[in-house]
Amino acid sequence: MIFGQDRTELRRMYFEAWKKHCDGAVLSPLEAQIAQVVEDHPEYQQAVAADLERTFTIEAGETNPFLHMGLHLGIRDQVATDRPAGITGIFKQLAARDGNAHDAEHRMIDCLAETLWEAQNANQPPDEAQYIERLRRL
Repeated sequence: MIFGQDRTELRRMYFEAWKKHCDGAVLSPLEAQIAQVVEDHPEYQQAVAADLERTFTIEAGETNPFLHMGLHLGIRDQVATDRPAGITGIFKQLAARDGNAHDAEHRMIDCLAETLWEAQNANQPPDEAQYIERLRRL
């Protein structure tokens, strides 16, 4: 696993990548990906810089910025590797229809989150066929 299981460690990676980006430092490929997704979300930049220990709750009507950006990174990795098979084509169609890649990713994130939630609740691997079917319906 790239990030490990520690929430603070994961969030610190976002913090460090964003700080290095803002300072103009050289970034590793992973740091560059993280910095790009933070740059794409100005509404979350303050959280990346300061809210590493904060708990974001649905009950309070909050979006967890780290989860949201992590899902973007997951979608980008899936598209780059075409795993599950067919996702790159679906992404290209959505991006063309939506006018840009970022909006297409936002639409895809809901499908990914639902698929991961189901897998976690069933203590099973994600159902790639169901995930691709959800994406095709977008």
